[in-house]
Amino acid sequence: MEQKTKFMGYKRSDGKVGVRNYIGIIPSVFCANRVAELIAKEVDGAIFLKHPVGCSQVGEDLEITCRTLIAMGNHPNIAAVLVVGLGCERFTPDEFVEGVKKSGKHVEKVVIQDEGNTSKAIEKGIMIAKAMAEEVKNIEKVECDVSDLIVGVKCGGTDATSGLAANPAVGMMADTVVNNGGSIIFSEVTELLGTEHILSKRAINEEIGKKVTDTILNMEDKLRRIGTNPKFAKRGALISTGNFDGGVSSVVEKALGGIYKSGHGKITNVLEYATCPVENEKGVFLMDSPGHDGEVVTGMVGGGAQIIAFTSGRGTPTGFPFIPVIKITGNDKTFIKMEENIDINAGDIIEKGVSLEKKGNEIFEKVIKVADGEMTKAELFKGDELFCVTRV
Repeated sequence: MEQKTKFMGYKRSDGKVGVRNYIGIIPSVFCANRVAELIAKEVDGAIFLKHPVGCSQVGEDLEITCRTLIAMGNHPNIAAVLVVGLGCERFTPDEFVEGVKKSGKHVEKVVIQDEGNTSKAIEKGIMIAKAMAEEVKNIEKVECDVSDLIVGVKCGGTDATSGLAANPAVGMMADTVVNNGGSIIFSEVTELLGTEHILSKRAINEEIGKKVTDTILNMEDKLRRIGTNPKFAKRGALISTGNFDGGVSSVVEKALGGIYKSGHGKITNVLEYATCPVENEKGVFLMDSPGHDGEVVTGMVGGGAQIIAFTSGRGTPTGFPFIPVIKITGNDKTFIKMEENIDINAGDIIEKGVSLEKKGNEIFEKVIKVADGEMTKAELFKGDELFCVTRV
């Protein structure tokens, strides 16, 4: 049977395609979190992004925060944006608004200090956001193609089955996406140690191969400086206790199983954190990011990923505020225990001998259905834990 590669999505004015149609209520600084949250609660179709940043940061740390929050506002799954600021933060509401304007979408601001107090800011914000909601509900879906998609691939709560079943099956899905003109982002550079010689050979040329190698080795140098400090000897493991309990012996073993989820395609480029590929650049991308689940997924979303395929042998309930997160496990027992959190069971690869190709096709079909509007289990539970801006 021929694979379906079309879905109904939201074509934005900048040419990007959204698979969801939310109003983003985004604070420019942590001081505005509560006001933004209360505005979002009163508006149908609004999402709120809670974070602890936006002020008292300097240098690269502040730049990453600014870039990431603007990238959230520019994301095609968000149709319009209300920036909620305090008024004295380093990442100013005006800078935020100007950054989002580049996407061509409707963006406005509410500044608490300008309004006078919390209640007045909330009242004004609700009025603006409800007007936005009326606008965006009339946006019609149009036929889109898998070539319009960027899928982020991530694993968290890894066990021994992840590298044997779930990650390779996701890799088959990744190959199908890329072969049909779409793109894949993978990351978790802290958990790629020992695979640089494999990944660099997949690069499109020597220059990109060197970027891949340098990205991984730079992260290894950083971890070495931190991990060899005697004060932190008891905290020196590069993978979690849950990974050990699940049968993974080392970060290199985890890495060798983890890279399968990126598929077999050529690596087109290495992306900075929360940075999109350049226009018309397609394929497989490595994003420079640490391994924390939230930081990685947030970076991928900042890179334009509209959907995340997330493998977990141990199981996890986490989701992202405006991105569908498809959960896949290679552990049959985990699926039975956490069926309300996990979308696809790849444990039958091990238990019943289902082929990787068949399971990869199942995951690809799920990606298309989700792009078409089908809700993931994380979405049904309104999971938002994976929004987490990285820090230097």
